[in-house]
Amino acid sequence: MTVPGRKGGLGRGLGALIPQGPAEELPPADVVDVEGARFAELPIDAIVPNHVQPRTVFDEDALQELETSIREVGLLQPIVVRPLGEDRYELIMGERRWRATQRVGLTKIPAIIRETQDDAMLRDALLENLHRSQLNPLEEAAAYEQLLADFGATHEELALRIGRSRSQISNTIRLLGLPGAVQAKVAAGVLSAGHAKAILGLSTAEQMEAMAHRVIAEGMSVRSTEEAVTMALTDAPAPHRKQSAKRLVPEAAQAVAASLSDRLETRVKVDVGRSKGKITIEFATLEDLQRIADIVQGPTPDPLP
Repeated sequence: MTVPGRKGGLGRGLGALIPQGPAEELPPADVVDVEGARFAELPIDAIVPNHVQPRTVFDEDALQELETSIREVGLLQPIVVRPLGEDRYELIMGERRWRATQRVGLTKIPAIIRETQDDAMLRDALLENLHRSQLNPLEEAAAYEQLLADFGATHEELALRIGRSRSQISNTIRLLGLPGAVQAKVAAGVLSAGHAKAILGLSTAEQMEAMAHRVIAEGMSVRSTEEAVTMALTDAPAPHRKQSAKRLVPEAAQAVAASLSDRLETRVKVDVGRSKGKITIEFATLEDLQRIADIVQGPTPDPLP
């Protein structure tokens, strides 16, 4: 499941770094060609497992956890396959992802089709493209994790090749530990990576989801979010601050704002005055505004005969 009304690379992982198939289609302007590889969504039944796969036992709890993640936010990391001919492919990397996707009931899976036998060349090309491509925080985290797991890259190698610190890479990968509902908000741009990293300081998924609702409803800054997380962990009372009546939003109104924010996948703010209130709905682009309007207006009724 992906975020409703959102287009882009969520669920593509490393696939966001290489051109999409078929070959006659031009890649996006921010994607650099990778020799010997292309990205595509393949029918699951067109893929066969690797006969020399060293892993024969797959942990059931881990499979169920991955299955839940795929249902909530989609598959962030594509598998890697090689063509066998006649629209058939053999798995090279990602059998656990392939199995979990089948259990979810999906018919297609994002895949990197590797035409070359040189794993090191593909890994190095993807490392280079990661530095040059514009990815959302979850795509970036998924790309880091996949390079580490599938291609044997190290944190130090990633840091050196793409000009980022080792701690930045580690902190970005931590975003994949967010609950699915919070990941969806990060992917949609409703929560920034800074907000998400602060929310990760909480102990449970329920606390993280509640804090994400609060951040969006109140329009909290990253600094305010960090303070709120610290107070939640220490169970300390909030410091007394003078607030105007306009900022004292009833809990019922906050709940409505949080519900609207979830429905519209954007920040919704409610202000309550003495005699009237105001709802503010944020949008990023004109396309995003049209998406929100379509949700609010609902389906257009058929004309009367």
